[in-house]
Amino acid sequence: MSKSASTLFDKVWDSHVVRKIEDGPDVFFIDRHFIHEVTSPVAFLGLEQRGLKVIFPERTFATADHNTPTINQDKPVKDPLSANQLAALERNSAKYGISHWGLGNPKNGIVHVVGPENGITLPGMTIVCGDSHTSTHGAFGAIAFGIGTSEVEMVLTSQCIMQPKPKKMRINVNGKLQKGVLPKDVVLYIIAKLTAAGATGYFVEYAGDVFRNMSMEGRMTVCNMSIEMGARGGMVAPDETTFEYIKGKDKAPKGEAWDKALAYWKTLKTDEGATFDLEYNFDAADIEPMITYGTNPGMGIGISKHIPTAAEVGGGKSTYEKSLGYMGFHEDDAMIGKKVDYVFIGSCTNGRIEDFRAFASIIKGRKKADNVTAWIVPGSHIVEQQIKDEGILDILTEAGFQLRQPGCSACLAMNDDKIPAGKYAVSTSNRNFEGRQGPGARTLLASPLVAAAAAVTGVVTDPRELLQEA
Repeated sequence: MSKSASTLFDKVWDSHVVRKIEDGPDVFFIDRHFIHEVTSPVAFLGLEQRGLKVIFPERTFATADHNTPTINQDKPVKDPLSANQLAALERNSAKYGISHWGLGNPKNGIVHVVGPENGITLPGMTIVCGDSHTSTHGAFGAIAFGIGTSEVEMVLTSQCIMQPKPKKMRINVNGKLQKGVLPKDVVLYIIAKLTAAGATGYFVEYAGDVFRNMSMEGRMTVCNMSIEMGARGGMVAPDETTFEYIKGKDKAPKGEAWDKALAYWKTLKTDEGATFDLEYNFDAADIEPMITYGTNPGMGIGISKHIPTAAEVGGGKSTYEKSLGYMGFHEDDAMIGKKVDYVFIGSCTNGRIEDFRAFASIIKGRKKADNVTAWIVPGSHIVEQQIKDEGILDILTEAGFQLRQPGCSACLAMNDDKIPAGKYAVSTSNRNFEGRQGPGARTLLASPLVAAAAAVTGVVTDPRELLQEA
């Protein structure tokens, strides 16, 4: 093996180390810092108390998303805590000269949707945000991860962070995906195989045919959920698909700067002979539409399968039984036919235009089931406009669905979109923890196709059956 062979991760990480600390973390430079209304107010308070400035305000980007309502955004926000946090973000951004896309701004949306669609996210960058799903941006061949509030303050004041270098993992998925299998299914399958803690301490590179053939939006969905198997983040090597997506975006390089950037981006790939601490190989043909049945994203199965027994899963029997008890499910239950009360399509995982195209492909010519409440939430105003321009809104309306306004919505119940206690929600978001979508809410994570199938039938349904009928 050549000593000079490096992984994609090494190339990006090593080029951003400002100082190495013996037996300690690296002092690590950050190219892009995203902030939102929930994890930034306390950080800004720390700046004020210490009389510090934001060192590079042009490298920080603020958007309102977590606490925002998804209807009547032109009216004052009712919840006083949310209203205060939104006002603080606007005030702090103005004070420190930070770009701010608040409610009503045409560029507003979920932080991990608006970054890529405006060309702020670029290959080879280091990107952080006070939000665990910052890993989304790794789809561009960037090192992106979530940070805590004290670290948000550190980045604002120094543009650096102290981080131990994670170990490296590569996950290869080769072959051809079955009909009806989306990127969300691919990542739920991987997490089910590795468990919700299986990648703890690692940074993951996704490689192989399946990711090479995947769209940028699909890659973002996969990288978004890297954190759900315990990884620090995930990344995909940039290629022509990446460059085509970025080209012409508002904040992407132009002219000569584009040519120079492109030449560098083309070097961002794992060299032949580079080694990883751990490597997994999966066959695309083994993946079917997925659904979760428990209270962490690793508790997932192919939609045609039955819930495994505690013995089959391994680990603590009492914890497993507690999880199934919370969900109101039993060992060996079939998932198909389970009643559904709510369907949510949106979030930083599946709130992009391709997700709504997939959803529309199943509901077209059908009607929303009477027992289902559906929340259809675009990830940004740009996505919202695409939904209207492509005629998807007409399909939604004819089928009995309503389109809401951009925001994190029912992903995390920090706003008005909460699933009531005991109700079942098929959700395209990223987490199914107890109470994640509202106290007592029961969440089944799935792809936009599985969500659409549930929305029109009122029960958990294999979307492949509806695709065959269409």
